[in-house]
Amino acid sequence: MGSGTMTAWNYFKTAMLMAALTGVLILLGGVIGGATGLILMAGIAVVFNFAMYWMSGPMALKMSRAVRVTPEQAPELHAMVERLAARAGVPAPGVYVTPDQQANAFACGRNPRHAAIAVTAGIQSALIARELEGVVAHEMAHIRNRDILIASVAAMAAGAIAGIANWLQFSLIFGGGDDDEGLGFIGTLIAMIIAPIAATMIQLAISRGREYEADRTGAMLMGETEPLASALEKMQAGAERVPMDPNPATAQMYIVNPFASLHRRGITRLFSTHPPMDERIRRLRAMDPVTAPQAREALA
Repeated sequence: MGSGTMTAWNYFKTAMLMAALTGVLILLGGVIGGATGLILMAGIAVVFNFAMYWMSGPMALKMSRAVRVTPEQAPELHAMVERLAARAGVPAPGVYVTPDQQANAFACGRNPRHAAIAVTAGIQSALIARELEGVVAHEMAHIRNRDILIASVAAMAAGAIAGIANWLQFSLIFGGGDDDEGLGFIGTLIAMIIAPIAATMIQLAISRGREYEADRTGAMLMGETEPLASALEKMQAGAERVPMDPNPATAQMYIVNPFASLHRRGITRLFSTHPPMDERIRRLRAMDPVTAPQAREALA
């Protein structure tokens, strides 16, 4: 898929995601306050979608407690980011570090000119330099492929819907479900159940294929596949050993599922926001060997 087609498709998916969120918010408005709630929530949804487009990236960084680092504070990391950004043909994104000790990373922002890459504090001790560069290349691929907005919007959407579900639970406990204008006790109870499921489905609707594509593009940016494949193996093992407690709304943004130990097998794997790690690694190692000049030509 060409870069122009990829960009158009990702913008379309983002629009559909925002439309889905709007629909859920408006329907929940009916539970909260009947016709009045529908109108009120429709207005809120419009404002929320606009704010989410502009603020989803900064909000994701804030929710992850990420702190921006300077070239003086992290010279090697900045050098990797600048080198890969030049190769990908995008502006160098902001570089951030979160306090988490689990080795992980994510990218966010509404477009390549307003992008950021965040790595956890534990990643540099867990990976050798070439593996870390493979991880940065994966995140740079998300920026180049213009799907960072999708991830950021999905995170904020899930958080918003989960917040509404919590509000409904509070309202139900204190008698809010008996409002004659709304849908009453049964309607509120159903909404409490459906809202978290809707949040999960919105995140799952963000194609897991974007992770496969970022792996492929990242390997091309690196000029080889093994650094990223090796990094993913180490990070997956680390995620199962080192606990991490991110905001659930941002979990799907990370390169490795921060809740990996909960999604290793069975039906929980079906609802994971990440594709199976063993399949990601298999696909990487099955790629034809590439060199940096070939990668630059292919990505041009």
